[in-house]
Amino acid sequence: MAENTIKTKCLIIGSGPAGYTAALYTSRANLNPIVIEGNQPGGQLTITTDVENFPGYPEGTTGTGLMDDMRRQAERFGADIRSGFVTSADFSQRPFNIKTDSGLEIEAETVIISTGASAKFLDLADEKRYMGMGVSACATCDGFFYRGKRVAVVGGGDTACEEALYLSNLAKEVFLIVRKDYLRASKVMQQRVFDKPNITVLFNTNTIGLYGEEFLEGARLVEFKGTDKERVYELTIDGFFLAIGHRPNTEVLAGQITLDEQGYIVTDAPHTSTNIPGVFAAGDVADPHYRQAITAAGSGCRAALDVERFIGENPI
Repeated sequence: MAENTIKTKCLIIGSGPAGYTAALYTSRANLNPIVIEGNQPGGQLTITTDVENFPGYPEGTTGTGLMDDMRRQAERFGADIRSGFVTSADFSQRPFNIKTDSGLEIEAETVIISTGASAKFLDLADEKRYMGMGVSACATCDGFFYRGKRVAVVGGGDTACEEALYLSNLAKEVFLIVRKDYLRASKVMQQRVFDKPNITVLFNTNTIGLYGEEFLEGARLVEFKGTDKERVYELTIDGFFLAIGHRPNTEVLAGQITLDEQGYIVTDAPHTSTNIPGVFAAGDVADPHYRQAITAAGSGCRAALDVERFIGENPI
C-alpha cells in the first residue's frame, strides 16, 4: 500500500447535517470513519444566517454555529474529518477506491455519499452579495423571518408555487416572478396560487439585478424583454426566494450510481442503500422532496446504521 493510501471501514463523502450525523453514529459504533468535507464544509447551512427550526435550539442558532456543533460532536467520538474534495471514485469492487484533490487514496469497505444538492441561481452578482441578507433558496427555512413583509419568488414550476403559497401565509405580499407567459406547475398548484389574494404573478418578467444598502431592499425587473413592450422597473421587496430547482452534487459518481431523472441518487427505501452493495446515500443528494436540515440528519443516522449492519453481514 502506497504512503498516501489509507484504509477505513467507512468513508463519508460530504459534510452538512447528513455527513456529520453519519460520522457521529459510525464513530460511536467504532467504525473510525473518515469524512471528506467537500467544497462547502458544513453544507448549505453555512450560507444561512439564522436557524430556528432545528430541535434542541430553543433560542435558535446560526447555520455555521449548528454545523460547528455537529462537527465537534462527531470529532469528539473520533471521526477523522478532513478538508478537500473527492476527485474520483471507483465502486467496481470492495474495498472501494477513492481519490481526493490532495492526492490521498482511500480504500473504504463502505461509503456514505452525502454531497448534498446545490440550489440553482440566476447568476446575478447581487445574489451572493445579499445571500442571507434577503436572498434565500429555501422558503421553509427562512420564510419565518419575513412575516408581514413583501417578498418575491422566482420560478414557474410546482416548487415555486409551493414556496409562494407557503410564504403567502407569512408575508404581507408575495410576487411570483415568471419569465414565461404561463406557469409550468400542475393545474392544481396554479389554481391555488391564483386563488391567493396576496400572491401576484408577474408573467414575462426577468430579474436583472438586486439592490439595497446592507440588506436587500428590492429587485430590478424587466418585463417583455427584447420586445417593443420592454419595460424596466424596480420592485420594493424584503426577501427574494429562488425556486428554480436544485442540482444534486453527483458529478464524480457519473455512470456508477443509479440516479433518477433529476439526478438524485436512488436508494432502496426505507433503507439508504444504493444499487452498489456497500455504498449508501444520505441527505439532499438523495432527497428531492424535503431538503431540511433535520431530515438530512435523520437520513445520516439511517445510513450509519445501514453501514454498521452491512459490515457485520459482509466482512472483508
